[in-house]
Amino acid sequence: MDNREEVREFLTSRRAKITPEQAGLPAGPRRRVPGLRRSEVAALADMSVEYYAKLERGNLAGVSPAVLEALARALRLDDAERAHLLNLAQAADGSDALTRPRRRRTKDQWRPHRSLQWTLDAITAGPAFVRNGRMDILAANPLARAFYADVYASPGNQANLARFNFLDPASRRFYPDWDLFADVAVAILRTEAGRNPHDKGLHDLVGELSTRSEEFRTRWGAHNVRHHGTGTKRFHHHAVGDLTLAFEGLEMAAEPGLTLTIYTAEPGSPSEEGLRLLSTWAATEKAERSSHHAAD
Repeated sequence: MDNREEVREFLTSRRAKITPEQAGLPAGPRRRVPGLRRSEVAALADMSVEYYAKLERGNLAGVSPAVLEALARALRLDDAERAHLLNLAQAADGSDALTRPRRRRTKDQWRPHRSLQWTLDAITAGPAFVRNGRMDILAANPLARAFYADVYASPGNQANLARFNFLDPASRRFYPDWDLFADVAVAILRTEAGRNPHDKGLHDLVGELSTRSEEFRTRWGAHNVRHHGTGTKRFHHHAVGDLTLAFEGLEMAAEPGLTLTIYTAEPGSPSEEGLRLLSTWAATEKAERSSHHAAD
């Protein structure tokens, strides 16, 4: 298995996004394709047209860091896109074999260390959960399970945030800014595909979403990537209403490839009160379930 098609489509899509004016070049007449020509990218990167054409055909194996940097400058890549290009180059020649995350076991096989679950449970002010690059929720504190009640409600979601986003109608209510969440979900999956191109579970997920969702298929074809480590998002929870939450995503040193995400609300805000209500709702739901089990 190689990643030449991924490389080809990524470089072609980045070239198509840059106008001659953005690159400081004359537009010229009779342009048959959007963005820059191959010859223009080659000139900006100070390489021959033949060599750039070879790269764009997907042949990144053995390419030096200096060439990758020149290519990134010519294509005006941002930090996330540069990192993605480096991941693609490493995967192309196998130089990432020792540095890429260990091949993850399936989520059904993976269990959090006791200390990790203790850590999650100790976070009581906001939802906290661990996900992998496929966006499977692997471990969560009680508030996160209550927060993502819609995700867990449908067995078809398989506790996967991307599957929920694109295949579950409940996501349209839960995410007021649905298009933004859809863009982010695809960018996370596309980044993971560059970092770990041999992940069969990821290939299967992308195939499923591409088949069942035109919204996903269109976004996947755009080859957009981004860093997703901090920010603010809006939600609408069916039990407590609107929530505006800040988040921090932390890479886990003890579990390469996994991310710990923590949501918090601004102190004194309506959303902080909303999280307190969510905690009460979660406790009530748990007590009711325990009562039903006892009755059975």
